[in-house]
Amino acid sequence: MTAATVEEVAPGDSEANLQGAARIAAFALIAGGMLLAALDSTIVSTALPTIVGDLGGASHLSWVVTAYMLTETVATALGGKLGDLYGRKTIFMVSIVIFVGASALAGASGSMTWLIVARAIQGLGGGGLTVTATAMIADIIPLRDRGKYQGALGAVFGVTTVIGPFLGGVFTDNLSWRWVFYVNVPIAIVILIGAVKLLPSVKGDGRPVIDYWGITWITAASTMLVLGTTWGGSEYAWGSATIIGLFVGAAVALVLFVWAESRAASPILPLRLFRANVFTVSCVLSFIVGFALMGTMTYLPTFMQYCLGVSATASGVRTFPMVVGLLVASIVAGNVVSTTGRYKIFPIVGGAVMAVGAYLLSRLDQHSGVWATSVAMLVLGVGIGLSMQVLVLIVQNTVEYADLGVATSAVSFFRTMGSTFGAAVLGSVYTNALGDRLPGALAAAGVPPSAVSTPDALNALPAEVADIVRTAYADSFQVVFAAAIPLALLAMVLAMFLKQVPLRGLVAPTAGEVGRGFGMPDDRSNIEQLEAQIVSVVRSRRAVAIRDRILARDDIPNDAMVWAVMETAIHTYRHGEGPTIEQMAERHLLPPGVLRPSLDTAIADGLLVEVGDGTDGFALTDEGTATVRRILAALHDGLVREIEAEYGRTLDETERRDVGRVAWRLANERMALEYEARHRRDLV
Repeated sequence: MTAATVEEVAPGDSEANLQGAARIAAFALIAGGMLLAALDSTIVSTALPTIVGDLGGASHLSWVVTAYMLTETVATALGGKLGDLYGRKTIFMVSIVIFVGASALAGASGSMTWLIVARAIQGLGGGGLTVTATAMIADIIPLRDRGKYQGALGAVFGVTTVIGPFLGGVFTDNLSWRWVFYVNVPIAIVILIGAVKLLPSVKGDGRPVIDYWGITWITAASTMLVLGTTWGGSEYAWGSATIIGLFVGAAVALVLFVWAESRAASPILPLRLFRANVFTVSCVLSFIVGFALMGTMTYLPTFMQYCLGVSATASGVRTFPMVVGLLVASIVAGNVVSTTGRYKIFPIVGGAVMAVGAYLLSRLDQHSGVWATSVAMLVLGVGIGLSMQVLVLIVQNTVEYADLGVATSAVSFFRTMGSTFGAAVLGSVYTNALGDRLPGALAAAGVPPSAVSTPDALNALPAEVADIVRTAYADSFQVVFAAAIPLALLAMVLAMFLKQVPLRGLVAPTAGEVGRGFGMPDDRSNIEQLEAQIVSVVRSRRAVAIRDRILARDDIPNDAMVWAVMETAIHTYRHGEGPTIEQMAERHLLPPGVLRPSLDTAIADGLLVEVGDGTDGFALTDEGTATVRRILAALHDGLVREIEAEYGRTLDETERRDVGRVAWRLANERMALEYEARHRRDLV
């Protein structure tokens, strides 16, 4: 009876939460995994010109980025459910092994094809690291502190995104482009060894249903579309059988994807969500935002190195205005929406500002100064930032609560796919534009192609000769950036059709969510997202009022006995038997003698009994079980009232149930903390 009572409100409650130095060490390992995965999304951009000069294959340049992002998207979709099936620690370590092996292969690449294959394998490891790092926070951090650590993990993602191009430039200028990949190897090995020893092994609830067919068909469709847009006009004519075959194959794969999703028990992209205007428009806009972000971020360092003659390191530093504009605009827009409930204006203005930013970039040439390039990148970053977090936020607050997790993942999925296509499509534009202009420039300058194979080689030419070649590169990049203008304007027009509807209010951003501002993948379930918002309410002084109202009830015992019966209930739920006093003392780091008076009082009041003279632990009596029910009901009702007052609406049945689950874990943690603190003061 007791286990069932607790099980109704505490499924998934984990005893693996770590304390002290063990928690810090485990979090450092998880953050290290996130750092590696996030770093390899951006670190390669500043090394691309040198890589192409060394390995050749300029027409395949975009695939160095695209291959990683495509497989990372697949691994992100699979990683969370595989973690639930086999254990998050296992998937985390497997991802590390894949990542470190692929990094070594990438660093040793002898050809562009070799590098692209290695990057594709590396993306599988990177996606697994990203999604399991986020999920493992729940395994090691108590719910009351989880928000702080998730914020810190987001900060790691955001800071890494910012410094990635800079670090890529540093390695390229001072060591070799190969160290962009080799640097991962020693770090990943240290993380792997630490994970084996320090990370807890916790399996998720149940056996998840994995949509293998849906993932297979969407991956096939995306790959063929990317190949078609990349090869079209460069490797093959647009009207060739190869390109037409790729596009036809992609169309067939998309049809099969829709068919698979309509029949899947747990689809990665439920088709019914597209009946809602807000969800559909937000997904399309997220695709465009990702397209603009990664499409420009990939080629801006190449523009600066070839056209402006700056070093790889300097090209990384000079992208900072874009990421600063993106971050500030994203956080400001997200908080304004959560405060006012008005969101439609932001993607409209964001699309317009993106178009202006792309236009300013398309006007840059080899004579543009620092201020001109910085302003253009800042404007583009602001335009992207005005939409990035807002689109996720409005979907989270307009879909049904039961769809919260899958809808959030869907928006992240479309943004990531947009990033993949952005790098591929703009790469194709760049290859075709440069192919039309560079041969004539080389003939006019009187130099062979090998003389301009890398930025350093171009910088070594006489100024008047180099300027002829730089003009060809500048004209090509103007075409690339101009190609983003129609897409940005399309985003603005589509945003006008975005319906303004009341927000449900259960998910709101905070100023500390740096990772969300940079578009960190969000694979949290609906209850995990709800937890974050409930914690913010419970951390306020109203949590004390809830506790005091509960303890003031005539049918609830004093706080010491509340702790005793709840401690016994949760241990019984977890282990199928009551706890001994030694187990309680070990859990709370207190001497058994300090805990004994509370247990004796609970026994005297008929709430607990000793099993085997106490040597076999304690068990709840019928009255103790009834008391647990009353405590849980009071906790649930009090927290529901506070949540409903906070967001100004009545919770539905599913939300009320999940609030109860979260209330149980928070109450158990808070009572344990307060009990420990009081007795430690007594000991002192």
